[in-house]
Amino acid sequence: MPKRRVFRFREENRDIFEMIRSGKKRIETRAASPKYIDIQAGDQAVLVCGPDRFLKRIRAVRHFRTVAAMLKVYGVRKISPRIASAAALHKVYAGFPGYKEKIRAHGILAFELG
Repeated sequence: MPKRRVFRFREENRDIFEMIRSGKKRIETRAASPKYIDIQAGDQAVLVCGPDRFLKRIRAVRHFRTVAAMLKVYGVRKISPRIASAAALHKVYAGFPGYKEKIRAHGILAFELG
């Protein structure tokens, strides 16, 4: 039975939230921590930013040990259309509190949304 899974965005990341809403960004990533590891294709993503929310279907989930491995499959622009380089994407991930350590410990998940 598909489940509803909540993906929260900080207000400062509203641009990412809006890119997903519009369909410009179809891959969302999260550290593969216990909170996200059991999400499966077919589940519904409830994307939330402040009081705004919308639904997307999770079409596929891929688990990678490193960001570099994920970028070999998806490329930087698929992950974040506004970022031009792998170095810049790594810097974005490093800006989320504790994210670098979570990725090192658990890997990273890529969710294909539709």
